[in-house]
Amino acid sequence: MTAWVILDRDGVINYDSPDYIKSLAEWHPIPGSIEAIGRLCAAGFNVAIATNQSGIGRGLYTLENMEAIHHRLGELVDQQGGIIAGIFYCPHLPEDNCLCRKPKIGMLDEIEQQFAISLDKVPFVGDSKRDIDAANAKGCTPILVRTGNGIKTAQTLSANPDYQSVAIYDDLASYVDELLGH
Repeated sequence: MTAWVILDRDGVINYDSPDYIKSLAEWHPIPGSIEAIGRLCAAGFNVAIATNQSGIGRGLYTLENMEAIHHRLGELVDQQGGIIAGIFYCPHLPEDNCLCRKPKIGMLDEIEQQFAISLDKVPFVGDSKRDIDAANAKGCTPILVRTGNGIKTAQTLSANPDYQSVAIYDDLASYVDELLGH
């Protein structure tokens, strides 16, 4: 059986922005994140991404802009000897009340269906409460990183006893170090 890791994109793999990441020129990987994905793949993990991209629904950028970012992400991961198994995204606005926008689990269901796997206990690395809530709702193992919105999220979650068991790491690279036993 192949192991999986699910990643959020903005704030985990690349720097996030309150103004959205609208183009390839605005997309900048967090140091160590691309290498961490390569190391996961080299260790036998499959990596999928589940990302809310409401900027599309807001008309801030096009599907083509997002696909250019994902193409570049794939190229960089490939240069590290890895591959992204799939990138799943929700283009909808929060008020659309779709089933795919995290914290709902539609993207995670889609990953399970496409790859005929169970995500039960699979690590889901995110930087927001939405990611943690989606992971918990699906039965994944929630992992919080302090990059992106992670520091603020950690402060919010620390006050809530329901989130005391969420593991927190400085960034994706430090999580992967521990996962792979480095």
